[in-house]
Amino acid sequence: MHQKSSHGSTAPSPHRRLCVKAGVILSFAGLGPWFSIASQAQGNDMLIDDFSDPNLFSKLGTQWRGVSDQVMGGISQSAVTHETVDGRECLRLRGDVRLENNGGFIQAALDLSPSGTNLDGAGYSGVRVAVRGNDERYSLHLRTPDNLRPWQSYRAHFVAGSHWQTVDLPFSAFEPYRLETPLDVTRLRRIGLVAIGRAFSADLAVAELVLYR
Repeated sequence: MHQKSSHGSTAPSPHRRLCVKAGVILSFAGLGPWFSIASQAQGNDMLIDDFSDPNLFSKLGTQWRGVSDQVMGGISQSAVTHETVDGRECLRLRGDVRLENNGGFIQAALDLSPSGTNLDGAGYSGVRVAVRGNDERYSLHLRTPDNLRPWQSYRAHFVAGSHWQTVDLPFSAFEPYRLETPLDVTRLRRIGLVAIGRAFSADLAVAELVLYR
C-alpha cells in the first residue's frame, strides 16, 4: 500500500510534499502490506468519485449507501454523509462498531455500474483514496461476481490519520476473504469503505477515489 500525506485545507505545495524515489519502501507495523510514498497521480486514471455531489452520486452515476451489521442482526450504528472537512468535499463515514450478535462492521458501499454489470479494471494498478480520519485502521473492499455470499470480499487495509493523505492500494494487496478465488479485476462490481472487525468509534472522510495506472 502506498501512502502520502498533506496538511491543511488544500493540496500541499511542492515544498511541503514528501517525495521518495520508486523503490523506497517503508514498513507500517501491524498492517501486513508494505507501504511506500506514492508519486503524483498520472494521466488516464479513472475517477470514481470526487464527492462533489451533495447527494453522493458518484462520477459513475451510482449512489453511495450506508450498510451496517444490522442487516444480519448486529447493533452497530452508522451514518454516511456529504460534508466539507478541512476545505475538501467528502463522504464521511461515522459510527460505533459493535461486536454483539455476531456483528462488527459499518460500511459506505458503491455499485460500480448503474446497470449492475461489471467494471473492467484491467490496465489499472489499483485503487487510490484521499482520506482523513481518527488514526484508526479501515478497509477497502472489492466485490466481483465470484463473491457469492454476503460476507465474501477482497480486502485491503489502511490507516486514516488526522490530516488529509493519499493512499495507494495496489490490486495485489487485496486478499480474498472467505473464498479462494483470486481477484478478477476485469469484473469489479462493488467497492466499499469499511470499518470492521473490532469495537471502536469510526470517523473516516474520503475526498477522492480513483483507479490509478
